[in-house]
Amino acid sequence: MDKLQLPPAFQTQMRELLGNEEYDVFEKAIDQDSRSSIRLNPFKKFKLRYQASPVPWSKHGYFLEERPSFTLDPSFHAGAYYVQEASSMFIEHILHSLQIPKGIYLDLAAAPGGKSTLLSTYLGNEGLLVANEVLQSRSQILKENIIKWGLGNTVVSNNDPEHFEPLEGFFDLVLVDAPCSGEGMFRKDPQARTEWSPDHVQLCSSRQRRIMDKAGALTAADGYLIYSTCTFNESENEDLIRFMVSEFSYEPVRIPLDENWNIRESQVETEEGTFYGYRFFPHLVEGEGFFITVFKRPGDAFSLSPGKIKDFKHPFLKEVSPKESQALDEELGFQPSGQYYQLNDSYFRIEATWKPYFEKISQHLSIRYFGVELGKKQKNDWIPSAEWALSTLPKNGFNLLNASLEQALDFLRKKDLEIEEIPLGWVLICYQGLPLGWIKNLGGRSNNYYPKEWRIRTL
Repeated sequence: MDKLQLPPAFQTQMRELLGNEEYDVFEKAIDQDSRSSIRLNPFKKFKLRYQASPVPWSKHGYFLEERPSFTLDPSFHAGAYYVQEASSMFIEHILHSLQIPKGIYLDLAAAPGGKSTLLSTYLGNEGLLVANEVLQSRSQILKENIIKWGLGNTVVSNNDPEHFEPLEGFFDLVLVDAPCSGEGMFRKDPQARTEWSPDHVQLCSSRQRRIMDKAGALTAADGYLIYSTCTFNESENEDLIRFMVSEFSYEPVRIPLDENWNIRESQVETEEGTFYGYRFFPHLVEGEGFFITVFKRPGDAFSLSPGKIKDFKHPFLKEVSPKESQALDEELGFQPSGQYYQLNDSYFRIEATWKPYFEKISQHLSIRYFGVELGKKQKNDWIPSAEWALSTLPKNGFNLLNASLEQALDFLRKKDLEIEEIPLGWVLICYQGLPLGWIKNLGGRSNNYYPKEWRIRTL
């Protein structure tokens, strides 16, 4: 199918940005098919079986020679990798090249979860991420992707940016991948061309300023603020840098680049110095259109400490005492570093280091998920959750069953498995060593406990 014609006003805008000769090369590139790319989860054992080449600015990113059916790959459902646009993986290079300190991070517009899983990977056990999504419907897919990634260092929230006002100066890093006019997706999503107009660009620019007017205050002293869009125009990019410098006290950050990457650096002169933006053009890089910039908060800016909460009170969550948390860690064979909470009799675990931060966050935000949900306990027996199965926490004391591809897909379709000699009780179904979820063998039959809202519907 032929690609839709580029809007004339967009062509004019890009000719002004690139010049006529380079624009012609750009226009040809934007009508070519884009390459699929994935980012591996280094916390899960997975051997890449696709023909692939590395994304140059990402340790864990790969371009695929052909786009497979990810739906029919159990490893994808196990959280072994995330299907992510290659340009967005540049955030990984920013984190590592600047050696940004780990701590409390916020992804303010997080769905569907690509950048959140990247931040979660970088933090590991050394930080806590708040992955926020404004729209409740999109927060569900964000929650699912965070659960499948499995690291247990993330809080999923469903809030407007203005709800974060009590948390000003709280975060060591704030990422805003802003809603935008989508120019950088014209190749991947040709329909986006029909929705584009100069008026829509200005509407997006106004919305971005409203979001950043809230986000700019959330970064702690010496913290970082990262802003990105999938657009090319200056209104949503360089003009936003000028706005931020006029409204907040931030310092410029320059990102080291390999000249072979062909990422275009732009310089924005302000009264506070030269700030930098980085543009990804599809005729220069293997990736979609993207823009990103980084700000640093001065060391004398305001920082908010979580303080001590003597008696944690929450309308839904019940704190488990440190002594009982320690006993649960011992019982389950975990590292003795957990803090547990109960919600509807189900146990959730986070790293105890982040207890005061989590409790501060939970006072102000609408939380959809956090840490790892382990399941319910009946006397000495556990009813384990799907979330525990997909997490990187140990699953001691349970039988494992490595399923074939056909059996794994049947499990993911929530069919009852016909496997001979299944051990009695709870059995962890795995595919090539990657946990997928639980079945319970009752003797005469077995029940499939894969969540029905996640089941795959393809034949």
